[in-house]
Amino acid sequence: MNAFFQDLGRTVLTRWKRENFSLEVFPALAADALAERLPSEHVALSELMRDFLLEDEQPTQTHSGFGQPELVVFEHPRFYIQILFWLDGTTDIHQHEFSGAFHVLSGSSIHAHYEFENARSITPHFRTGDVRMKQMELLETGSIVPITSGRSCIHSLFHLDTPSVTVVVRTQHDPGTGPQFNYLPPHVALDPVFNDPLTMRRKQLLDVLEQLDDPSYADLVLRMIAELDFERGFFVLQHTMNPLQALDAWTAALDAFSKKHGTLAAGMAATLEEATRRDIIKQMRASITEPEHRFFLALLMNAPDRHHLLELVAQRHPEEDPVDRVIQWAGELTEVTDDGLEILDASFPLDVETDINEHAELIFSVLRTCLQNGNPAGDDAVGTIYTRLAHSSWQLLIRPTP
Repeated sequence: MNAFFQDLGRTVLTRWKRENFSLEVFPALAADALAERLPSEHVALSELMRDFLLEDEQPTQTHSGFGQPELVVFEHPRFYIQILFWLDGTTDIHQHEFSGAFHVLSGSSIHAHYEFENARSITPHFRTGDVRMKQMELLETGSIVPITSGRSCIHSLFHLDTPSVTVVVRTQHDPGTGPQFNYLPPHVALDPVFNDPLTMRRKQLLDVLEQLDDPSYADLVLRMIAELDFERGFFVLQHTMNPLQALDAWTAALDAFSKKHGTLAAGMAATLEEATRRDIIKQMRASITEPEHRFFLALLMNAPDRHHLLELVAQRHPEEDPVDRVIQWAGELTEVTDDGLEILDASFPLDVETDINEHAELIFSVLRTCLQNGNPAGDDAVGTIYTRLAHSSWQLLIRPTP
């Protein structure tokens, strides 16, 4: 049992008891206790892991799948202290049913804060509204962030180092602050714990039909979309988006959804497309380990537009032109495969007839022009490259800044 965290837990308990266990004061109280004796300056991570592996006297562990892994290092009926390891994890945009504070014990992360405006409850587990990013910040080792339960603290973390490790001092549960919604920009909040068994089995059955290349697949999905309520219709759309696009039936599915639900359906296509884009970047993150490249992926995922992305690049590299730095990252992330040149999920168009030795120069030229807020006018080759980038994870840098 780690003595440092036992002392930290007792300190938090003593101070919180004086405040009559007020949930309102707990985030600041936890943050202050962490700041007074930073775990990052007093805890040797290697020793902590060794002791946890070799000593049986440990606090009761949870069955949580959060963290890679989660270690409970102090427990009390009202709160506990956990250590979360992150190897390739990127958290969804989420809120909490608990309060407290977290501290970066090792590594670094991009921390994005969001707000959810114009909220409308469709069911107790599904809401529509407007998800907007308020702020992005770089959290280095030693950083401390308070956590308040409920919708006032909506955030996500994109971990840059392997591993990144955080210490969380948190309540067990704050009554009345659930569900612990996840957010899909720009318009959806959903309860990730809620699971409708019938919808789950229907999605699995649709997977069977897709695997069998059943000719009735698209027609059955369209009939479901035309009949289902909004929440279940959305989840069916989300689950079948890629197959329907491959079958050239996606537009028909969106039309059926809009016809069924009217103005309520507005923005759902953009939400599903954004969810796909973010998932692609998350998947790439698992194979990209260089912290600078992960930092860039985090910006591609979370920055609201090109202008904000370049501002954050300039903050991290104040001595460089941010456009030059992005082009440098693009070059480092470029690969030449049997199918041609690839930059992340964007490949050089095969129908552009030009010397292979000019491919990199052409695609970087289009990127640089867009980053400088220009219009990449030119011949058909330039337009084709622009379109290919605009339909990839690079789209944030390609589309005009609002």
